[in-house]
Amino acid sequence: MKLLSINVGQPKIVMVNENIVTTGIFKEPVDGHVKLKKHNLEGDRQADLTVHGGETKAVYVYPSEHYKFWREELAEMSLPFGMFGENFTTEDLFENEVFVGDKFRVGTAEVMVTEPRLPCYKLGIKFGRRDIIKRFMQSRRTGFYLSVVKEGEVGAGDSFELLQRAENSITIADVVRIFAFEKDDIETLRRALQVGDLHEGWKQTFEKQLEKIQAK
Repeated sequence: MKLLSINVGQPKIVMVNENIVTTGIFKEPVDGHVKLKKHNLEGDRQADLTVHGGETKAVYVYPSEHYKFWREELAEMSLPFGMFGENFTTEDLFENEVFVGDKFRVGTAEVMVTEPRLPCYKLGIKFGRRDIIKRFMQSRRTGFYLSVVKEGEVGAGDSFELLQRAENSITIADVVRIFAFEKDDIETLRRALQVGDLHEGWKQTFEKQLEKIQAK
């Protein structure tokens, strides 16, 4: 499990259908070691903190292995690391293998897995195509967010060391599955509601799904 690329960027103003949009999705790889702080990486900033950034979404991780899939799907496009707006492009860290609440050491920092990334319209802006949002979700290659347990420095080439495996948790892939695909999986919905490290917003969503199932 390795960190292959660190990608950062400042909010950028772009024109979309004659509307001004500010977005932090444009990330570029950086060399050397970077300070990882409680809310973000040094040199990185999010434009809309209501949906990106903050303590539970300080770092967005995207597996490098997914790029092979996308380079086949979108052969006409150049897809450098950071294209999906991720801060960390990684190796051997997959959505179906990491659990909400898992804690890792990377560099001198410690981080915790919190939740999957749900795409917004700004991904469409980055790719210049509206269909990418639907295709992104359908692929289930969402990546995931990390919170920062201990601040430190990170650099490309650093390894991820699993410090603590979350008990009685669910994988990032499971969160996506019951949210977007198998919404009537009562057993997993109930398990999700018992995961202490899962953000309250997700729990509220899953509670509503359970209520709909039980009302049938």
